Amino acid sequence: MDQITAWLKVAEQKILDVMGVINTYMADYVLIILLVAIGLFFSFKTRFVQVRCFGQGLKQVFGNVSLKGKKQKSGMSSFQALATAVAGQVGTGNIVGASGAILLGGPGAIFWMWIIAFLGMATIYAEAVLAQETRVVDQDGTVHGGPIFYIKRAFKGKFGTFLAGFFAVATVISLGFIGGMVQSNSIGATFNTAFSIPTWVTGLVLALIVGFIIIGGAQRIASAAEKIVPVMAVLYIVGSLIVLAVNIVDIPAAFGAIFKYAFKPQALIGGGVGAALKMAISQGAKRGLFSNEAGMGSTPHAHAMANVKTPHDQGVAAMIGVFLDTFVVLTMTALVVISCTYVGDGALAGADGASYAQILANSGIDKTNVAQSSFGSVFGTSVGNIYVAICLMFFAFTTIISWNLFGKINFNYLFGKKATVVYSIIAVLFVFIGTIVQENELVWLTQDTFNQFMVIPNAIALFALAGIVAKSAKGSGKDRLDK
Repeated sequence: MDQITAWLKVAEQKILDVMGVINTYMADYVLIILLVAIGLFFSFKTRFVQVRCFGQGLKQVFGNVSLKGKKQKSGMSSFQALATAVAGQVGTGNIVGASGAILLGGPGAIFWMWIIAFLGMATIYAEAVLAQETRVVDQDGTVHGGPIFYIKRAFKGKFGTFLAGFFAVATVISLGFIGGMVQSNSIGATFNTAFSIPTWVTGLVLALIVGFIIIGGAQRIASAAEKIVPVMAVLYIVGSLIVLAVNIVDIPAAFGAIFKYAFKPQALIGGGVGAALKMAISQGAKRGLFSNEAGMGSTPHAHAMANVKTPHDQGVAAMIGVFLDTFVVLTMTALVVISCTYVGDGALAGADGASYAQILANSGIDKTNVAQSSFGSVFGTSVGNIYVAICLMFFAFTTIISWNLFGKINFNYLFGKKATVVYSIIAVLFVFIGTIVQENELVWLTQDTFNQFMVIPNAIALFALAGIVAKSAKGSGKDRLDK
């Protein structure tokens, strides 16, 4: 048995090394180039729709807010679709992911997250428009849509089939299976810290609830999302504002650290200028993608189901989802963590050039509990742990159910509707397993890597169909293929 255990550890380490190389190459080069290129391309192609139509997007979203939307005969309401999309966007990436980016890349990583998000607002506009343009409505009213549909629209024949299949496999692995583990792992860990609840108990309850909701299909998921998402966002924002109000004198310094260390990260995280800057940018790009998902091709599955007058209407609504995810929720986390650990009287000090990640690690603080420690500095350790645990539970839970929907759509594309039961069983098992295993770097690397794999076919199709997006941005994209 000992020999088998040793062999498994060696095998895991080898897999970890390979995944690490792939992940680093993708995050440091491929991902940054693709995300920036596609964001810039669609910003200019749509004449900066994220600026021009920002007010229209706010009206489209907040003019339709409802915690109890009318049941749709098919598809979802615009707000339900956005809530389902935001449920996938606002997850552990906004707390654990943002904290990890700060620890590894310094506060400057948040600046690069902002840049990725601003450009991503144009990208997600394109994704939502194309999802609407290429969606398919069955005779029974069931709505299907997402990147696999516009990929096959962009490329006919074997190449399109290959790209769609590649995207579907990456999505099933990343969102349907591994993604559930990442989210549930955070729930189990924080509930254990806050309430001393055994992780397996949390996992069992979580798996049962997730199973009940996903059995109800898209309608039940949309109904849950439209109720939970607004409440969880307000809860987290109010708590963050209380912490920031207490640390109000440190807020200017926190913003200053974000901008300062965006271009001079070596002063904080150590190493040479080039290596430190690359770390800050890559962490911003990688965690930015994990947070707002613009360009990844996940949220178009939800936006395709929206019942709207024109694809443009859902495109501008989708932009607000990225704005809320990054510029509101994630920024709250960043300011709380930076004001509590990097600046002000309560900051953990270190010598110039020292790595704050190492300083915090030596203090027993890592990306999983740095947010709890930060909120605990104002609310008290116990209350801070409980508050973050509850917020993270909401964030991660809604992400699990929305990602499950996105994964199921692609699983059905690969194996047919009859395989839905098999998919659901596997997905729920991964949710349970995620709570009982210790945080594993290989799991996070796998999630990151397959997230990045999703970007490639999605980005290629977006470029190929840019003309449709440009037409919609001019207000003339009113004809849908399903009409």
